[in-house]
Amino acid sequence: MFAILLALLFVGVISVTMITRVYKNNELKKLKNTGDLFISCLEDEYQATGSFDNDRIKRLHFRFTTENKMKIYVYNKAGESILSSADYDGNKYVNDTIDRMRVDNSEEDVPDISSSIKETIDGKKHHYLALDSASFSKNQPCFLYGARAFLSKNGDIAPDKVYIVFGKKTDDMNSFMLKSALIYIAFALVALYLAFIILRKKVRKQAAYEFDFLKVCEMYAKGDFSEKIRDDEDGIPKEIAGYVNALASDVENSEQTSKTFIANVSHELRTPMTTISGFVSGILDGTIPKSRQNEYLVLVSNEMQRLRILISSMLNMTRYESGTLTPNFKETNLTDLVVKTVLMFEKKIDDKRLEVEGLDSDRLIAVVDPDLMQQVIYNIVENAVKFVNEGGTLSFSFEKVDGINTVAIRNTGEGLTEEEIQQVFDRFYKTDSSRGKDATGLGIGLSISRKIVHLHKGHIVVKSVYGEYTEFQIQIPELSEKKRLSDRKNQEKNEPEKKEPEAKDQLQ
Repeated sequence: MFAILLALLFVGVISVTMITRVYKNNELKKLKNTGDLFISCLEDEYQATGSFDNDRIKRLHFRFTTENKMKIYVYNKAGESILSSADYDGNKYVNDTIDRMRVDNSEEDVPDISSSIKETIDGKKHHYLALDSASFSKNQPCFLYGARAFLSKNGDIAPDKVYIVFGKKTDDMNSFMLKSALIYIAFALVALYLAFIILRKKVRKQAAYEFDFLKVCEMYAKGDFSEKIRDDEDGIPKEIAGYVNALASDVENSEQTSKTFIANVSHELRTPMTTISGFVSGILDGTIPKSRQNEYLVLVSNEMQRLRILISSMLNMTRYESGTLTPNFKETNLTDLVVKTVLMFEKKIDDKRLEVEGLDSDRLIAVVDPDLMQQVIYNIVENAVKFVNEGGTLSFSFEKVDGINTVAIRNTGEGLTEEEIQQVFDRFYKTDSSRGKDATGLGIGLSISRKIVHLHKGHIVVKSVYGEYTEFQIQIPELSEKKRLSDRKNQEKNEPEKKEPEAKDQLQ
């Protein structure tokens, strides 16, 4: 508000000053035109009469002074006054004026023409035009116009040089300045009042919005995300509300995801541990006969292997995101790795009466990290067994084409939609159909699997025909162990660790 007041004051001073200057220049111009007209008339009258002491010139002088409300003084070249209102009785010429103007009969003091005015008139401009405040009219400001004239009567060879000074009071200008200032003050007061109303309304709105903003932020801090910050308020940056709301949504989703993840992890860890504990207890207390102990020890071993892979997947996800997951490459028989992994699901395969095809293929050798690659195979086989239809088929194929080692794992069943294929590699993502069939899965299996395959410079491709089958292909390029280690070192040296892109490897 104070800034607006200063601005109005500054604009007011500038405006009144400029208007007054224009008015002053206009008055001086009018004074000069009137003076030039008087000089022209005076030259004609003097040529006809040859003297200032005659009624025609005095009548001319009287009419110009009364009609234009000015003073006219004529001086000879020595600076002595030779014509002014004090030289005659003005009442004598009243009846001759058009407007019947009245004049003051009191004696008039004729000011002396200053040397500075004479020098200015005799200079290049041949005239003096200014707002004079002291030098001519006894400290009474007035508009002055001074000029010289050369008067001659008929028959004279040498004309007489005279100085003529026109003076007009500044009362009209002062009145104009006062009116301009009053008008501007009235305008400024109205503008100031309107500005006050607008600012008060804006401040109240801003204060109310800030109160709501702080209230919602306090709710966010307490974990309550039920309300959102309004982003439709005029005059309020929408980006701030949008960013805070987006951040709150991310935190809310993260909290929900974390809760679900912790619950699922707890269940996933509890299941194999319960199985292991039960079988071991049965062996120790004799519930399981010795003739079947080896059978149950195999199941315990499989559950422990499953538990190890589950924990490794979670740890590897963390290590990958921190950039510390580095494969330990060595030549590995991928066929044997797949067979070994499938045997871990033998009981589930028997329970679903599944037909398994392709495990008798020739050996496929590739340079990989066997532990990480087993996690990939385990996650894909687990999904295939989980979502294959009852009595369906699990198919495996192994091939090497153009230096690319490909392991394909297919299961019959419901398949995936186009939308599900787009998101199947997202972290914590589950398809709508899988939510009913897999209530405890972590949703990180395919995500970490893709990341591991990318560390091997490979790709995971998913193909699916909805209602028929789903197939995942693990594609690993054929590189020597030495070359792979060299590429890995160069990558770590020349490029900063980057977060895994969200693009999906897919093929429909």
